[in-house]
Amino acid sequence: MAQLVVALDVPEANQAEALIDQLYELDVIFKIGLEGLYGYGERLFAAMQSRDVRYFVDAKLHDIPRTVAAGVRALVRPGAHIINIHALGGLEMMRAAVQAANDRADELRISAPHVFAVTILTSIGAEDLGELGLSGGPSENATRLAALARDAGCSGVVCSAHEVADLKQFFGHDFLTLTPGIRPPGDSHGDQKRVMTPAQAVAVGSDYLVVGRPITEAADPFAAAQAIIADMQSVAAR
Repeated sequence: MAQLVVALDVPEANQAEALIDQLYELDVIFKIGLEGLYGYGERLFAAMQSRDVRYFVDAKLHDIPRTVAAGVRALVRPGAHIINIHALGGLEMMRAAVQAANDRADELRISAPHVFAVTILTSIGAEDLGELGLSGGPSENATRLAALARDAGCSGVVCSAHEVADLKQFFGHDFLTLTPGIRPPGDSHGDQKRVMTPAQAVAVGSDYLVVGRPITEAADPFAAAQAIIADMQSVAAR
């Protein structure tokens, strides 16, 4: 069953805390992005713990293996369900991250969080890849990076929903996919270039759907999240 991840990409800690209070009963996973992690991370972690919710630390770590491993260790704590790193950091870096997550979880006697590897950002279109020195299209690059992530022991990858079907075909359904760039029908795409609706993303096999502004900027975030969950569940009912 696909799960909704609510992106708490808001500038103030009190806004994020209010959203947690409004939405935690829906059993969603909350995403802590760079804005919250660097701006008011400890307050967010405390708010998550007080509500006993699961969260995804969207840290996108990308550095030498030792530094990334140290960063992952610092982020492993009760409630951390997913931590992500950049696949472009390479095989050794990803292996170090997975090992650090497992070792730290063992020390704390908690379940280890999933380590996901970011493939190609959903803000990057096919026309942008050449500027980055990458040959081929988004799907080809995502598949190549996903293969590295799988070999490193990652639980799955962060990718566009447009790549999910191919990734599931290549790596099987146990290799998980987390997909940003999810927008309800008729909603603005913002800075995302490769998007799908919630129902479309579930239909192609996405395991975790990340939605931010359509919920966090809604007049009624609870109702907006409920509507997205209903759209996701409508696929299973067909």
